[in-house]
This record gives sequence, C-alpha cells and structure tokens, in this order.
Amino acid sequence: MTLPFNTLIPIERPSHLPVYIQVSNGLVNLIRDGKITPGTFLPGTREMAELLSIHRKTTINAYDELAAQGWIEALPRKGFRVVPDLPIVKPRTFKPKNNFPAAPAILPELLALPALVRPGAVSAYSEDDLVVDDGFPDTQLTPYSSFLQLYRQQLQLGQPQKAWLNKDEGGLMHLRSSSAGFLNQTRGLNITEERLMITRGAQMAIYITAALLIRPGDNVIVSEPNYFMADHIFQSMGAVIHRVPVDQEGMDTDRLAALLQTGSFRLLYVIPHHHHPTTVTMSSARRMHLLNLIKQHQLWVIEDDYDYDFHYRNNPILPLASAEHEGRIIYIGSYTKLLGPSFRIGYLVAARQIVEQAIKYRRLMDIRGDFMMESALATLIDNGALGRHIKRSKKIYATRMELAAGLIAGTLPHAIHFNKPQGGMALWLKFREDYPLARILAKAPSRKLHLTGSAYFEGHNSDYNSLRFGFASLPADQLKNAITTLAAVIAGS
Repeated sequence: MTLPFNTLIPIERPSHLPVYIQVSNGLVNLIRDGKITPGTFLPGTREMAELLSIHRKTTINAYDELAAQGWIEALPRKGFRVVPDLPIVKPRTFKPKNNFPAAPAILPELLALPALVRPGAVSAYSEDDLVVDDGFPDTQLTPYSSFLQLYRQQLQLGQPQKAWLNKDEGGLMHLRSSSAGFLNQTRGLNITEERLMITRGAQMAIYITAALLIRPGDNVIVSEPNYFMADHIFQSMGAVIHRVPVDQEGMDTDRLAALLQTGSFRLLYVIPHHHHPTTVTMSSARRMHLLNLIKQHQLWVIEDDYDYDFHYRNNPILPLASAEHEGRIIYIGSYTKLLGPSFRIGYLVAARQIVEQAIKYRRLMDIRGDFMMESALATLIDNGALGRHIKRSKKIYATRMELAAGLIAGTLPHAIHFNKPQGGMALWLKFREDYPLARILAKAPSRKLHLTGSAYFEGHNSDYNSLRFGFASLPADQLKNAITTLAAVIAGS
C-alpha cells in the first residue's frame, strides 16, 4: 500500500526552498521517523509526481538529491530503494512533533581557559605576507555597503537611543525572529524565536552550554581528533574527556555505542557537517544510528554546525537537530563563517527552559549585544541579501577548493595526503612522517607564509602531523603563491 505522500509531504508555494528540496527533505524526515523503513522501494518518479502534483523532473531531482546524500539507491530496472543498511526506526504517530520540548538545565561555576602557543607564531603581519587561516570567509565578498547603509538609517532614526531602553533578552528580538525563520528554511529546525538565543559567535554558545550542563567529574564524549577549543572548554569545567575516532564517514557510531555500554555519560559534542578539524561529513546511516543512541542513552548533545551553508557536491544534509530528539540536542551555529571574523554573531537553539537559563548565564559575561549590527543583520536576512551573499560566496569557494585541491595534489603528493571534502572552507592536510609539521610551521614565516590553521602535532594529537589549510579567504593568485611557497618550505625542510 502506498503511503499518502500528498499529505505527508506538504509543498509550500511560494517558498524559499525549491520544490525538489522540499520533497527530498520530506522523504528524509519520513525515513528518519520510521514511516519509510530501510529497504523500501519508493514510488516511481512518474507515480510520485502524480501523487504530489508536481512535474516528473522535479521528482527526479529530489531522488537524485537523496541518492547523493546516501539515503536511497537506484537499482537498474527496479527503481529507487531506501538504503537497506540504515538503522531501523520504530514508526511514531502522525501527531505534530516538538523537536525542543521542556528540559532541565544546570548552572555550574566558571573555570579558566589555558593559553595557546605554536611554532612560527607572530604578533603582526606585513602587507606582503601570505596568511593561510583555519577556514574563514573572504571578507572582500562581505556586503559591507549594505551594512553601512543600514547603520546610517538606524542613526538617522534615533534607534540606538531607543534600543538602550529595552532589556536584552538573548539578543535583539528582530534578529532572533529572523534567525528562526532562516534556520527553519535552510535547516528544517521548526522553531520559534523563544527557542533561540543570539551569542557573540559559536564559541560563546559552546561555552555557555557546557557551563549549563557539565559538573566536575562528568563524562563527556568528543571525537578523535576534535575541535581543540571545545576540549579546553570541557576540561575547564572539570569534565572527564572520552574520545571516539572519526573516519571517512564521520564519528564511528559503533565505537560510540560500545563506549556507552561502559558507564554513565553526560554530554556528547559532535560536528556531523564538515567535522573540525578533518572536514569529513557524517554519513546518513551513522546520523540515524547516532540519533538512536542519543535517545537510548538520554545523552545531552551539542551539535556544532559552524559552516553548514557551504556544501558543494549536493545540498547539505539536514542537521541532527532537525529530527526528533526529545529536546536533548543543543544546536549551535554562527554568522561569522558567512560574513567574516569581525562579525561576532552566533546562535544557540534549544528547549525554551535551556534558552532562558542560557540568557541569564550570558549576562554574566555580556550584558548587552551589538544591537546595531544585530538589527542590520536581521534586515539583510529579511530582504534576502544574506541569501544572495551565501549563493555568490558558495560558487566562489567551490572554485577555490577545486583549485587548492588540484595544486596540492599535483605538486605535493610526496609530502601531503588529503581527501577533498564535500564542502566547508578548509582542507585537512596530513603531512607524511618525513615532514614534521612543527618544523614546517617554524620555517614558513621566513618565506612570508604563515600557516595559522589548527595544527595537530603535539600532545595526544602528536600522531596526526596535520593542519587545516583554509582556502576560502584567498583569491586564486594568493592560493597559487601560498601553495608554491609551501612546496619550497617543504623542499627546504
């Protein structure tokens, strides 16, 4: 019997999302909810088009998108089938779901972060220096003129004086509302502004969440390797860190499942999309397995989705937080990766009670946000300027990734190994044993090359000898010069 797809997959016209993306997202949700089980054949493209009253080509595009994301497979002369080895999910009722229901929150004391040092670090750069960062956007693409125009309008209307009269409740309400709409359209979170708080970047959001949830002695699970600043935050809270390896499908959820059988764990920190530092995107099968483990073991989860919008091979896979998770996931992201390092605006999405506690905690370090920038950004979201900026930047960054990957693969295969990621703004370069990264980092500045991306070569990371090479912020000529100079540094090491 065919499911009533015409009612299960509502299509909005007009909508920010293309119809084929609405269809593919709807089918993903049905698979994750257990309404379509692994191994099930989907209706043919012609039949599905008739069921949904759409063009057959739209259905074909939706199925192609699902196949690219690893949810379905095409079988010759048989049709499209949901990948059989996805974890089986028990079907749920058809009642509307609340992804962020009520949940408790706890506020432990603050502790300090350690200082960070590395070989070859300098306090300032000269004009002709080449700086390869961790994976930041190109600020030459940032719509500064639009921000400037909106700042002027605010000043002329006297809005700064009015804004100071309002109590800060987790960021400017206009931006909270616009951000909720933006995340609903692009990530399928289904939230309202009361479940979202504005922060000074994703780093603040991670810190606040950790401070709310972690007590000294709590067991916290992270990936191996992991975003090192998150490690420092959790350790500063007194957490005991447990590490689960990452491979080409993301965090190994079988290893995670085995770890969860050994004791009680408080929190999981995970970056499913463009994992930091390795740039790997978690497979669909592992995402479903991970969601099952979260529910089974009642884990708190920080989902760090720092550069979701820059995915090049296909559309980004929906976040874990877009699925039902009983309010256990705190979803974190940032506008900094879209606009530039100086735009310190991020967001935290969670159950309402957690957001309320997070707002109180933020006041301990930041009484009021940058309301003028928040107001300008909200307007750019509302008028579509941010979406146009993302679309333009995405094309440019995709081209730069191909250029960087081609140059490194062509000139340094003897020294560097890497896998080209599905998206993001950096490559994860693994230097071979004969080329110690510490030595390269120390020698590069003498040739006016500064490799400032996250480097993993000491302590418990000593076996990696790896570096994040940010390509997005560098135009083609600078990318070529940087890689040519890196080749010279390696040759002289």
